Amino acid sequence: MTLSSIPVTARQARAIWLRAQRLDIPAPFGEGPDAVRLATEHLGYVQIDTINVIERSHHHILHTRIPAYRRVDLEQSQSEAKSVFEYWTHALAYVPTSDYRMYLPAMNQFRARPHASYADMDAQHYAALLKRIRDDGALSIRDINDDVLVEKTHPWGSRKPSRRALRYGFFSGDLTVSKRTGMLKSYDLSARHFAWPRRPRPATAQQFAHYLLARAVRSQGMVSLDSICFGNAGAKAAVRTLIDAAVKKKQLVPVHIENHAKSQHWVVPAALENSIEPLVTPRTAILSPFDPLIIQRKRLHLFFGYEHRFEAYVPADKRVLGYFALPVLVGDEIVAALDLKMDRPAGRLMVQKWTWFTEPRPDLRIAIDEALGRFELFQKG
Repeated sequence: MTLSSIPVTARQARAIWLRAQRLDIPAPFGEGPDAVRLATEHLGYVQIDTINVIERSHHHILHTRIPAYRRVDLEQSQSEAKSVFEYWTHALAYVPTSDYRMYLPAMNQFRARPHASYADMDAQHYAALLKRIRDDGALSIRDINDDVLVEKTHPWGSRKPSRRALRYGFFSGDLTVSKRTGMLKSYDLSARHFAWPRRPRPATAQQFAHYLLARAVRSQGMVSLDSICFGNAGAKAAVRTLIDAAVKKKQLVPVHIENHAKSQHWVVPAALENSIEPLVTPRTAILSPFDPLIIQRKRLHLFFGYEHRFEAYVPADKRVLGYFALPVLVGDEIVAALDLKMDRPAGRLMVQKWTWFTEPRPDLRIAIDEALGRFELFQKG
C-alpha cells in the first residue's frame, strides 16, 4: 500500500460500486434492444448460465438494470442488431461486439494451442462442417446427425463428435453463436454473421490491458488489481504499470477501506467526491448469484460484509442458504438471501427459504415483497 492511500468508509465504497453498476437508479439504460447494448457495453459482459429454476442468469442480470426488459430484446441484439456476441470472459458471457477485437488474441491463442481435448479432432470433419455451414447456413447440434457417436466426457456433454467441432470453431473464432433458443445455440461463420469486409485486427497486449482497466473503472468504480484482472491474471503486470502511470497523472487516486489498509484500491477523483453523497434513490433488487456485483466473492465480502454461498452443487443436507440463493439488495446493504424456484405450470414464484442478515424490520419485508411481485411478473413474461 502506498503512503498516500486515502481511507474510505465501507459505505462510501459501496456507493461508488453501486453507482458504477447502475444499481442506484431504476432504469439507467432505457428499454428495448438498444438498452441491452448499452447495458452490456457499460458492464463489459453479462454472464450466461444454464440453471433455470428461475429465469436464466443473463436475462436476470439485464432485467435488474432494465425493468422493461424482454427476452426478445437480447435475441434481437444478438441475431439482428448483432451488437452483442458470446465468448469466454471468466465464464461464458454476452460481450459487446464493439469489444470483439479484444477477444481475438484469445481466439488466435486457442487456434495455435488448443486444449488437449481437441488434439485428436478430425481436420477433415471440421473442414466439412465449415463447408456445410457456408453452404446451408447456421446450424445447431440438433441439425447434425453424426454417423458414429462417442461417450460423453461429462454429464452435460453430447455424444455427437460434431459438438466438439462446433466448440472448436467457437473458441477459435471461425464460428459465432448467431442465435440462441433457450440454451440451444445455432452457429454461423463469424465473417458472414458480422458482415465484415475483413476480420478486425487483434488487440495488442497493451491495448488489452488498457481495455481491462477502463472496463473495471467504468463498471466497478473502485478497483483493485484482482478485480480489474478477474479471469485475466496474466495481464496484472501490464495493468499495474498503467495504474501507476494514471496515479502519477492524478487520473486515479489510491484508496483503501477503513480497517483494511492492506487491500489497495484505486478510484477516479470524481467518484471519490461523489461517494460522500448518499444514494439518491435506494433500490431493492433481487440479484442473480452471477450478477457482476456478486460474482467476485472476496470483493463482495470486503465491500458488503456478506459472504455469498453458491450451493447448487452442494449436497442438500449441507446447504445453508439453499439450492439457488439470490442476494437481496436494499439501498446499499445485502439484507437477505432468498432461495427461489418458479413453478411454471402454476405461474407462481415459490420462496423455498428466506435467510435474513439483518433485523427483519417491517419496512424491509414490504420492500422485498414488492420486489418479489415484480420479479414474479418477469418470470412469467
